[in-house]
Parts: sequence; structure tokens; C-alpha cells
Amino acid sequence: MTLPVINYQELSAQIKRWGQDLGFSQVGISDVDLSDHEAALTRWLENNYHGDMDYMARHGLMRARAKELVEGTLNVISVRMDYLPTDAKFARILKNRDHAYISRYALGRDYHKLMRKRLKQLGEKISAHCENFNYRPFVDSAPILERPLAEKAGLGWVGKHTLLINKQAGSWFFLGELLVDIPLIADKQAENDCGACVACIKICPTQAIVEPYVVDARRCISYLTIELRDAIPEEFRALIGNRIYGCDDCQLICPWNKFAKLGSEDDFKPRQNLDNIDLLTLFAWDEATFLSKTEGSPIRRIGFQCWQRNIAVALGNANFSLDNVHALTSALVNAETMVAEHIEWALAQQSLKQKTLVQDKNVRLTARLIRSVEKGMPRDA
Repeated sequence: MTLPVINYQELSAQIKRWGQDLGFSQVGISDVDLSDHEAALTRWLENNYHGDMDYMARHGLMRARAKELVEGTLNVISVRMDYLPTDAKFARILKNRDHAYISRYALGRDYHKLMRKRLKQLGEKISAHCENFNYRPFVDSAPILERPLAEKAGLGWVGKHTLLINKQAGSWFFLGELLVDIPLIADKQAENDCGACVACIKICPTQAIVEPYVVDARRCISYLTIELRDAIPEEFRALIGNRIYGCDDCQLICPWNKFAKLGSEDDFKPRQNLDNIDLLTLFAWDEATFLSKTEGSPIRRIGFQCWQRNIAVALGNANFSLDNVHALTSALVNAETMVAEHIEWALAQQSLKQKTLVQDKNVRLTARLIRSVEKGMPRDA
């Protein structure tokens, strides 16, 4: 049976309705022309801002050329899915140095599979209305500049921290793409509304945003705690604080996030109490426990050694306690070389804090003695 002639304007509108029915917060359509971004991408790679993420350089300018990635691609359908919980404990956990801070996106189930499945379902719906139709779904799984594409699709603008910001929904959302070979109606590109604001640049603990719209991944806490597989450079360890997986500071400070939308997916809700758990509890996990507790979580991808490395750094930055020292000392016995380096650093930090506490106590005692002596002295002495 031959399908009727397609009205692509109507189909474009219908795709957005289907997307929302599938749970996407927003759906937009763009063309595939990202030639305006090629020079910036080349400079970023030449400056080695991608660090050890060799795959970023491996694909080079293909990231800006969707047609080279999937032959025949005419349009990209970009989708947004919100994930902010109803009871986010961001500030409270960041201030509590004895608790672990995990980037909000990683507290629930891995979003990649969920979104890819929904994108595939969207593709199947379109396929039922098109006689000849090919599509490929991607969720952080292809060498493609997803944020500029989402910007062209009207989902928001790329902020100075390089994340996508939506005027009505902030930035707490995931992105996904469906590359298609049909001529859909592209949406209007979103306008940049960052203005003169530089809050994200100023708050970055490691000054990773080296200029507006440029991030040096080698300085970024998300890179250091997730992508990096070697030792964390010592210059950044104290700045990491209690962030053991990722960092949300640039989003937390963004004024547009006062409009952030709450997520509706149960899979994105925190699991294993990871939004409110102390460092010692996590550091006590053995590898089997780590694999069990992080099953279905994006955290599992960093592996047990990097997990221990990150927590050791956080314990070094935690308040001094004998429990912290004991946990670190006990773990040092069987630690692998890379992890042992960070444990030794953490023990040195705990020792410094102990000395400071003793010195502060001695100063207070001395001051108290002087005051008591002065009270007992004659007035004319």
C-alpha cells in the first residue's frame, strides 16, 4: 500500500506532540549546518582543552557535520527531558564536608538507555507515516555537537558555561537527538540571554571556564572526577571539596534556574540515598558492593578505583576526625598505586587539620589564662 503524500509541516507539528506523549519536556527541529562552530571546535582541540578524552579529537570536525556521521541526514530532532527532583539538597550537602556531593544528573538511573528507548519509539511513530524513512537515535553516544543543534532547534541557548539554558526551564535537563532523512520544518534558533552575567565563570571552583563559552576540561571537576582515569593533579584536590562525582556549581548559580522545571520520571529520582550520604559509608564499600549499589547508574562507568580515588580526596578535604584517619589508613594497606597516592595526600591533609585544631585550642587556652590572670591583678599593676 502506498502511503499518502506527506505534509511535512503537519508532520513536524505531530512529531512534537508524539515526543511530549513519550515524556519529553520539549521537542525541536533543526537543520544540520554547524559550519559556524567548526573554527571554535578546532581551536578548542588545538588548545588540548579536551584533556585525555581522545575520542573528542579522533572524530574532529565530524562533530559539526551530522551528514558525515549518518549519510542522508537532512534534519535533527532534538529533545529535552527534565530531571530536577522536588527536594534537591544541593547547598546543604555542599556545605557538609563529611557528606558526599554527587552531581544531580547521576543520582538516579542512567538516563542514556531510557532516552534512547523513547527516541527509538519516536522514530517508529514517524516511520509508520513515511514510506521511506531512516533514523538514528543518539544520547551522548555519537560524535555530534548536541548543544548547538539543540540551540538551533529552539530548545535553549548555549550559556557561558557551555551548557544549554532554556528561558522557561533553566538547565536541569538531558538532551537527545534523532537524526532523520526527511525534510522537516526547522524551528527558530533560540536567542542568547546570558547578557553581561558572568556568575558561572566566577563561581567555578577550579576556574575551568577560561573565557565565556570555553571550558578547559582539564580543570573541570566533572572531568577530573569522571573522565580522568589517572591521578587528579594535586593543585585541584583541595578545590574539589566533597564533590566525588561531577559538579553542579555553574548551574546552581545560574539565575535562569529559578525557572527550572521539576522532572517527572521516577527513574531520575535519587537511589541508594546518594543525595544524602556520608563519605565514610561510601568509602567502606568494597568493589562488589560498589558494582551492586551502582547497577543501572551512570556512576558505575568510572570504575571502583576512580570511585575510591575521588572519595579519598573528599576525605582529605573533610573535617578532621579520627574515624577519617582510621578509614584512610586501613584502606591504604591494600590500595592500588593510583588510589594510594590520593589516600596518602588525604592523610596529610587530615594531619594538617589536626595540628591546626591543636594550635587553635592552645591559643584559646592561653588567652583564657591571660584573662584570668588579668582579672586577679591589682588595678594599678
